Amino acid sequence: MSEPTTSRPTVVLVHGAFADSSSWNGVVARLQARGVPVTAVANPLRTLSGDGRYVADVLASIPGPVVLVGHSYGGSVITQAAADATNVAALVYVAAFAPADGESALELSGKFPGSTLGDTLKSYPLTDGGTELAIRQDAFAQQFAADVDPGTAALMAAGQRPATSAALGEGLAAGAPAWERLPSTFVLAGADRNIPAEAVRFMADRAGGRLIEIAGASHAVAVSHPAEVADAVLAAVADVS
Repeated sequence: MSEPTTSRPTVVLVHGAFADSSSWNGVVARLQARGVPVTAVANPLRTLSGDGRYVADVLASIPGPVVLVGHSYGGSVITQAAADATNVAALVYVAAFAPADGESALELSGKFPGSTLGDTLKSYPLTDGGTELAIRQDAFAQQFAADVDPGTAALMAAGQRPATSAALGEGLAAGAPAWERLPSTFVLAGADRNIPAEAVRFMADRAGGRLIEIAGASHAVAVSHPAEVADAVLAAVADVS
């Protein structure tokens, strides 16, 4: 794990469902080139409460302030984690959910029309009685990564991290959400087929956050537009440095 060598905030990146930490590689490289300490967390994708506690544990191991960044369901996780962490200075939601107390990713994704994710999912039972969800590999590129080169999209499809239905359906339990008290930035992927643009605008507006739109970007915006995403994160770092 990277540790800060200056007073600059550490950036902590949290991936969402159907991705993994490598989805941040292009962003990480650009942040490191600017001397920004950064770590990409492996999100368990089991339950929102448990995933939030895990990320909060990682945050507790980092000295100094943190800019916490989440993609997709990872936005719910960073909101949950920030309720239990004392060193979070800013939040960045990259094509991500920013729930209010009691809201789930599933609820927010259906709040406005436009998501086509449901038709691309496959599910299977787990031995603990739960259900796990993944995007069918034949549908992954079109649904999740339409502007990513086909070879990379195929690798992403094969290496995707499934999420439990419980995680996506669990409501935030954090009292007043962290975006009410922390500066927040929202990156809207203009051609996102998972989270409707109207939903991102709604969440950014109620948070009073900075909104950055990347026209034509898929849900995998950190992969297809790493420079623009890194710039959004760097702006958040500058705000609290």
